[in-house]
Amino acid sequence: MRSHYCGQVTETLLDQDVTLCGWAHRRRDHGGVIFIDLRDREGLVQVVIDPDTPEAFASAERVRNEYVLRIIGRVRRRPPGTENPNLPTGAVEVLAGTVEILNRSEPLPFQLDDDDTSEEVRLRYRYLDLRRPEMQNRLRLRTRTISALRGFLEQHGFMDIETPMLTKATPEGARDYLVPSRTHPGSFFALPQSPQLFKQLLMMAGLDRYYQVVRCFRDEDLRADRQPEFTQLDIETSFMDEPSITDLMEEMIRQMFKAVLEVELPNPFPRMPYDTAMQRYGSDKPDLRIPLELTDLSDLMATVEFKVFSGPATDPNGRVAALRVPGGGSLSRREIDGYTEFVGRYGAKGLAYIKVNDAAAGREGLQAPIVKFLPDETLAKILTRTGAESGDLIFFGADSVKVVNDALGALRIKIGHDLKLLKGDWAPLWVVNFPMFEWDETERRWNALHHPFTAPRTEDPDEVRANPQQCLSRAYDMVLNGTEIGGGSVRIHRQEMQSMVFDLLGIAPDEARAKFGFLLDALKFGCPPHGGIAFGLDRLVMLMAGAKSIREVMAFPKTQTAACPLTQAPAPVTETQLRDLNIRLRRTP
Repeated sequence: MRSHYCGQVTETLLDQDVTLCGWAHRRRDHGGVIFIDLRDREGLVQVVIDPDTPEAFASAERVRNEYVLRIIGRVRRRPPGTENPNLPTGAVEVLAGTVEILNRSEPLPFQLDDDDTSEEVRLRYRYLDLRRPEMQNRLRLRTRTISALRGFLEQHGFMDIETPMLTKATPEGARDYLVPSRTHPGSFFALPQSPQLFKQLLMMAGLDRYYQVVRCFRDEDLRADRQPEFTQLDIETSFMDEPSITDLMEEMIRQMFKAVLEVELPNPFPRMPYDTAMQRYGSDKPDLRIPLELTDLSDLMATVEFKVFSGPATDPNGRVAALRVPGGGSLSRREIDGYTEFVGRYGAKGLAYIKVNDAAAGREGLQAPIVKFLPDETLAKILTRTGAESGDLIFFGADSVKVVNDALGALRIKIGHDLKLLKGDWAPLWVVNFPMFEWDETERRWNALHHPFTAPRTEDPDEVRANPQQCLSRAYDMVLNGTEIGGGSVRIHRQEMQSMVFDLLGIAPDEARAKFGFLLDALKFGCPPHGGIAFGLDRLVMLMAGAKSIREVMAFPKTQTAACPLTQAPAPVTETQLRDLNIRLRRTP
């Protein structure tokens, strides 16, 4: 039906006849000459219809926005002074000989160029929202990204292998989406939270290098970087240790950025231990573009009489830390109150601060209500340790380790963006040396920080059992601009270690057998050392596109309540369907 896309009509086609199909983006009538901006996925081109072609002109008079058109015409240069340098097609126009209306359109429920349209409306009419060039460019970027990643993996011997969508529950930490079985009354499939167990089985099968662009499902609380269904680039390898895996994956991301964005990422990526990340940045996914760091003050505050500081400083589970803001002395009281309210979301009971008016003047050069509670020696050491200078502001966090890290870590990010302190566009890194386990105070038991199949650094199960608190795992996360884009580990490949880890996590042998019996069996039959990683493709493309939410780089996302305004899913089903599944709904009053 067409010879070219609209966006391909450039000076290379001058004086040639072209056939174009697309949507009428805009129609203008100028003194008897009609102009139509014709749009398809590749861009816009200006079409001119004059009265010398009466049939075409009559058709053009009936055209309205978003009509679907087929136009045959000749490419010519635009008159001098009418060029549009902002368009690839801006130097030419198409003089139409034929204008065929393929379909009409009713007035749209929102204007495609209206940036204030609510997300609810945009998602309800997603097929219209996706007509916007911005959205099409993002999906095009997504396609190029996936293509580049696939190309790299296939060049390095990875096989694309599908794993089941209907399976058993997987231990990824979120609630499962359950699917009732018609053929097995009372039993349920679970949609996969990840292909974790199957990709390990593929390594046991000797397939050596596996990858999959795979849909995953997690019924969890949603944020800007979460969706109930999302896409992973899932990877697993055999006979490779952590440096080999991380080096290969790093090269993949570097090559992809070069091919898709023409961006040169650092070589190599920095490696940062988990403890260092938490100590300096309050986060295991620090944004290294922000030149702010936390400074630990627990030892300085342990002996002061001010209980707000000394209490957490002497508590084994507490922490006192400072965040120095260069030039922050100019912040108003209203701005500081706003930051106090902000950290309250993370459990902080307040936000103490000191304004450094004159660093050389000692106590007299400091302004804050808390100054009177701290000895001169302590104040001097705080200034020295934080590196504070005149005109700076120091924020303090004093609470449990978690609250201080969460609150000051988030505050660091917010202030970095508010004060435009970011340096550079891209800051990738690997976070390594994660703890193997974390203690759950509520349940009074150990949990796996990654998942139960991550291998510890030691090969001795007794050593892990004897000291789980100090045990480090063979896990690694790739972080980009403060967002975790990939996480993986070397896996446990010996049955005795896997059984011991299950036991330490409070998973009884009978439960382990019921949930993971097939994996435990597979470990008996010559399981190779193996490891892998999974990348969140949506998050990765979100960062590359400069979007604020992964919903902006997915064709048909859900809302934050996990609903689809377009299809009205989830939706009730008929009694017949429920009866087939042996399900009876509990009626709520």
